Amino acid sequence: MAHLGRVPFSHSGFCAGQPGPQASHPECHSGSDGDIPLGFDRIVDEVSHEFFFYGSSHPHHHEEIFFPAELFSQNVPDQHFYSPPLVARGELYPGTAVPHWQQGTVAPMVGFRPSFLPDCRNFFVVDSHPYSHERELHGRNSVNSVSDVERGNTNLQFQIGFDNLDGPSPVFLDNYHLGQKVREESGNGEASVTNISRRCGTGPTQPQGSGHNREAAPWSIQLIEADQGSNENTVGFCNAVEKIRNAYPAFDLKTNTGKIWTITTRFPEHILGGTKFRFRIWTDFSPHPLLLTQHAGCITHDLIVEILRCTNQYPAREECLLSVCGADEFLQNNCTLGSHESLRKASTCIQLRLHHAARLEHSLARTCEDDQRRFSVNELLEDTCAWRLIWQNLVSVIINYGGQVEYLLQNENNIDNVIEAAKAICSVLCSVETRDITDAVWKLHALGRAQNSLQSVETPGKVLLEAAVTELSMAISRLIHAYSSSFDANFQLASIPRSPLCADISLNSQLSFTVCAAHNIPEAWVTSYKVFSFSCLLTYAGRTICQVKICKNTPVKRSFFFLADWNEKVNFPLRIKALPRETMLTIKLLGVNSTSKNTEVLAWTCCPLYAKERLVHGTVLLSLAPCSTVPTAMITPGICSTETPTSTTLQIDFPEADLEFIKPEPEERRGDLVEPTQECLKHIARLSQRHSLLLLSEQQRRILWFYRYSCNNQNCSLPLVLGSAPSWDRTTVSEMYALLGAWRFSHPLQALGLLTFSFPDQDIRRAAVQQIENVSNDELLEYLPQLVQVLKFEWSLESPLVKLLLSRSLQSIQVAHQLYWLLKNAQNEVHFRMWYKKLLAALQFCAGQTLNNEFSKEEKLIRILEDIAAKVKAATDPKRKEVLKEELSRLQQFFQEVKLCRLPLNPALVVQGIETDSCSYFTSNAFPLKISFINANAPSGNINVIFKIGDDLRQDMLVLQIIHLMDNIWLQEGLDMQMIIYRCLSTGKGQGLVQMVPDATTLAKIHRESGLIGPLKENTIKKWFHHHHPLQSSYQEAIRNFFYSCAGWCVVTFILGVCDRHSDNIMLTKAGHMFHIDFGRFLGHAQMFGSIRRDRAPFIFTSEMEYFITEGGKTPQRFQEFVELCCRAYNIVRKHSQLLLNLLEMMLHAGLPELKSIQDVKYVYDNLRPQDSDLQATSYFTRKIKESLECFPVKLNNLIHTLVQMSVGSSAKPPAPESVPQEWMVLDTERSLSRATILGFSRKPDPIYLIQVVQTCNVVTFVEKSFHQFSTLHSHLQKQFPSHALPEFPHSWHLPFTDLEHKRVKDLNLYLKQLLSGSRKVANNELVLSFFLNWSKNTLAEHSSSLTLGPQSAGEKPGVQLVMSYENTCLTIMLKHMRNLHLPDGSAPSAHAEFYLLPDPGEVSRRKTRTAPKGSDPTYNELIVYDRVPELQGRVLKLVVKSKGTLVGAVNIQLSSVQFNEEKWYPLGNSVI
Repeated sequence: MAHLGRVPFSHSGFCAGQPGPQASHPECHSGSDGDIPLGFDRIVDEVSHEFFFYGSSHPHHHEEIFFPAELFSQNVPDQHFYSPPLVARGELYPGTAVPHWQQGTVAPMVGFRPSFLPDCRNFFVVDSHPYSHERELHGRNSVNSVSDVERGNTNLQFQIGFDNLDGPSPVFLDNYHLGQKVREESGNGEASVTNISRRCGTGPTQPQGSGHNREAAPWSIQLIEADQGSNENTVGFCNAVEKIRNAYPAFDLKTNTGKIWTITTRFPEHILGGTKFRFRIWTDFSPHPLLLTQHAGCITHDLIVEILRCTNQYPAREECLLSVCGADEFLQNNCTLGSHESLRKASTCIQLRLHHAARLEHSLARTCEDDQRRFSVNELLEDTCAWRLIWQNLVSVIINYGGQVEYLLQNENNIDNVIEAAKAICSVLCSVETRDITDAVWKLHALGRAQNSLQSVETPGKVLLEAAVTELSMAISRLIHAYSSSFDANFQLASIPRSPLCADISLNSQLSFTVCAAHNIPEAWVTSYKVFSFSCLLTYAGRTICQVKICKNTPVKRSFFFLADWNEKVNFPLRIKALPRETMLTIKLLGVNSTSKNTEVLAWTCCPLYAKERLVHGTVLLSLAPCSTVPTAMITPGICSTETPTSTTLQIDFPEADLEFIKPEPEERRGDLVEPTQECLKHIARLSQRHSLLLLSEQQRRILWFYRYSCNNQNCSLPLVLGSAPSWDRTTVSEMYALLGAWRFSHPLQALGLLTFSFPDQDIRRAAVQQIENVSNDELLEYLPQLVQVLKFEWSLESPLVKLLLSRSLQSIQVAHQLYWLLKNAQNEVHFRMWYKKLLAALQFCAGQTLNNEFSKEEKLIRILEDIAAKVKAATDPKRKEVLKEELSRLQQFFQEVKLCRLPLNPALVVQGIETDSCSYFTSNAFPLKISFINANAPSGNINVIFKIGDDLRQDMLVLQIIHLMDNIWLQEGLDMQMIIYRCLSTGKGQGLVQMVPDATTLAKIHRESGLIGPLKENTIKKWFHHHHPLQSSYQEAIRNFFYSCAGWCVVTFILGVCDRHSDNIMLTKAGHMFHIDFGRFLGHAQMFGSIRRDRAPFIFTSEMEYFITEGGKTPQRFQEFVELCCRAYNIVRKHSQLLLNLLEMMLHAGLPELKSIQDVKYVYDNLRPQDSDLQATSYFTRKIKESLECFPVKLNNLIHTLVQMSVGSSAKPPAPESVPQEWMVLDTERSLSRATILGFSRKPDPIYLIQVVQTCNVVTFVEKSFHQFSTLHSHLQKQFPSHALPEFPHSWHLPFTDLEHKRVKDLNLYLKQLLSGSRKVANNELVLSFFLNWSKNTLAEHSSSLTLGPQSAGEKPGVQLVMSYENTCLTIMLKHMRNLHLPDGSAPSAHAEFYLLPDPGEVSRRKTRTAPKGSDPTYNELIVYDRVPELQGRVLKLVVKSKGTLVGAVNIQLSSVQFNEEKWYPLGNSVI
């Protein structure tokens, strides 16, 4: 039971009387002597209105409690306790002589000069007359009220500025020399901070030249500026960031290269062995490029040596680098060519340029001037003006306060003016009035009333006045110290008041503190809620440790401002030492609704119990966030706002104790634990396949923790073991530390699970970061979005994870650039806005001025695009095109100003303008823009991007990130799935950029070109590719690209549950690559038509796709290969289930619309099926392929979608610039040839001609063709263009004794010149383009893949493919495929298989598969299982293939001679033996 006591205080006019005894109702786990295990029981919400009151009710003093019913009544007392009579503006106080130092002024001026005002709205203006009756009743003196300044009214009735302070005045400014060190002493004397400060204060002045030493009076208040912040957390963060930056000085050219390096991925050597790249390398030594072919496993440095040898420049005198043409990025000299991402994804001949490193500019490098900069609070909060204005206002009102005190002590009257000045100080400090200030003000009033009687006694009144004023000044000083220690400010007291330590507080004491008051209650709450109370909650990792409900309901009272004054002591029945270090205290402000009488949560706040390893102490001010719901799942220090409060502020007094957290020492406690049996170890291994702590039940967690010392990296994962601990008490934590220290990670990424919300412990998170430090910068980029998200779970901005990210940003511009936009976007999360704002400021400080200039240009570009998109979207249809054209001029003006700008999508892409004629918009609901940027690095052509507003692209970013990760996983296994993964970047709330893939079109457009029922035809895709690839070689290459890419996208869309799949978000390139776009729905969140799911197929694989792969059924075995490829890719990804599930779990609190619950993570787990064997998973995915293939609603959905889009497109008036009805439609890149010239030939049995091809965009490529291929091209052109006059083709025959090949070179060059300079329709025909631009893509999988396309089974005997395994008396047979099956009449059967395990005396071993559709090469991938087979010797497996009772074939297999776990084809005989 928690006990609530009251702190004794003197009865005064401000007290609400002496209330009766109070009771509180804690809900916590039982334990002895306060040292209890911390469990996680669910609690009843305090807003259930089930409040129980013990003891008597609270008597209230009606004159002192502010009741809402009396707020606006007419029966207002003539004068409030504090209120002077009504004052006309311009008077200082009625009936009082104006002091000589204020004579000649028009009106008192407080605050700051208007010239000091930044361009902002949220600042404080101190009202010079806050005590009129009218303002008192309506609360207009509140610091939160909307002032004339905020409303933009310039006709103010008071002046703002320091102008009138230049005359004689009883105040002084102590100006200290710059560079003076000022020591900040905390309450326990532990912290020491050095600042370059300016001091200001109030106190008596001596006449100049009087010879008297000027000393600060005991009532004076002196402030100093604190550049690095006023609280120890901010100061520590600033120092930590400077230390990180200093570790990477600007002169260190290894880390500060100023260059963008191409991203690399490490591959095993055997993966790169057979792949070759063709390069065209430009140098300064020759105007012509150098043509080279090199293995993918070659080191970049070796390629440079070869280039130098070929150009007679070896050995080089200086280091050389290779850059990628068209981008501002360089290859890494110590990496293999195949590891560079930009080379792996390149097609045709790769263009590079050789540079001398010493001659290159360090364009983005940090400078020595950057190293001289200091990181201060000004850097942190440069766009927040409130703290600046508070400093300026505070200086002004303190000066005013000093003047009033000086006048009071000299004249012994006008106490009310001093009180007004004190109120002005409180008003600046967020309208907080502590009880100390209230008591001191009461004493001053008492002296004022007794002033006449004091004059008749011997004790002079001045002594009592000075004592009372000193007490008030000390109270104000304590408030200033509490404010500057609690919030981000750039000032603090010159001399921090010390408080005596509480001797009776120790780690064995129970946690207790006093909730003093909620200050600055809004008027809306005062009128709507009768009484106010609060509740306290201790949480750890989002789980409740203990809760105390406060039953005291206090009405609002009014002194300086509205406040709920409880002064209630809260006791938790927990020893301080029993609480985990990362315990959070949450306090909710509750109000009883005057109308409904219901108790409602009005606001909440939180704070950590331990900051910097010490228990929180002293007075703490917390900003209350108005909210009806508390994000209990994310109560972390990152959610604690240290911004200047804009609403209610809660005051808490913690005991003044210097208690440091004592960390538990690692200690194993094996006790009498016995070694687990083999069955137990297998069960542990099965539990580890869950991979995510969220997917374990309580019973499963208990099992893992019981066998914790038997777990290792071979049979389990550390996050599962540590997360299964029953509690976080000291004993358990010491065991967790012991396990953590002994664990050996097999891969650094296994530690990612320790950074989720389930692990707030700082030492565990530090160990995880130590593992991730072993990851390279390029690999870290892959997981940066998740690492940015889990920053919100860090306990401090000085955490190891923060330091890691900042350090890596100093080493890699790629990391810094991506981190910048991720942090920029994360600021949209309301609760963590300031947390991420500080991190972004630290990143910009580390990045240096040059890179920050690039960030600024990118931001400005995005703002312009956002404005243009909003105007285009808002315009009417007839005006939209005109509006776009007009607004694009702003982009042109932008580039005239900045010359060059990097694209936020990729910092290596530098653009220098836009091509206005190629810019347009798409006719979808959001009207996204298509912007065509001019590439500054010619000759790469334009860079087309889409800018969208109104859509949250963070989900698209996540899906594409995980797909990119899967693609890398496949490449590591030597499997290139030909994946096209475009870039996507969210640049703000509901806006972002999308990369456009050149030469691609939607499947919907292909369907529309095929007629009204195009989606229902089988041959639509096949005909489209045939049209674009009349040459058989390029057509087969297109089939191959489609074959791999279709399989890859089937796997990724199934695992991630991508929904809303239709023909408008599936795209095809002319080269054959298929890819998906638009990932607004995933994890199985399908659109519904009533109770029917729109997406009923597991993924999109239709009969027209199968028709294209098998060439209309001519090569049916290709379907078997397709199934094998899909299952192989699926099983490869399944091996990395833990990584994928960890990445999703780390994003659970990112606020994504379709990833926010455990069920969403479980959806991916269910699709990955990590608990299955590869054979089981192969059988499972094969069924999914057949489900998709047989799902007719997919075609129907495509048909409906096409018809709707056709009707929309035909009714659009006027037509949009982009007539494609889908917003993601990627337009064909215009390709045309400028010239083609034969440079020479090789003398082989059939001469091959080397041709230089120059495109209109100045891209130069080289191809090799034979004379026969030229002749075939001419024949195809004659058939396709019979009415066109084609140039004469050279004869194939020749005269004897002539140099045939040289003559043919001359004749063919003439033919090519006439062909390309003739009809543009002919010259730009796909036949011609394919002929000259048809080099196949160089990929890693091209040589390493075991799959081959084309007829393989022609002429082979009928057969069946099986895989068998035998383990623990269990025989498992997988029937994979059959081939060349025929019925006696030669027709294809509808076959099924029957299995018999012989001998079978009981005839119980018969097993039967499903019947395959009619075909000669059916695919099954079905599992047949025989349990309890103790011996295989002498056993025979009989397999019989039938078709509707007709025997197709059979085979008997001796099991004793079978090679298990290997695929093997068995021939089928025509009879049963």
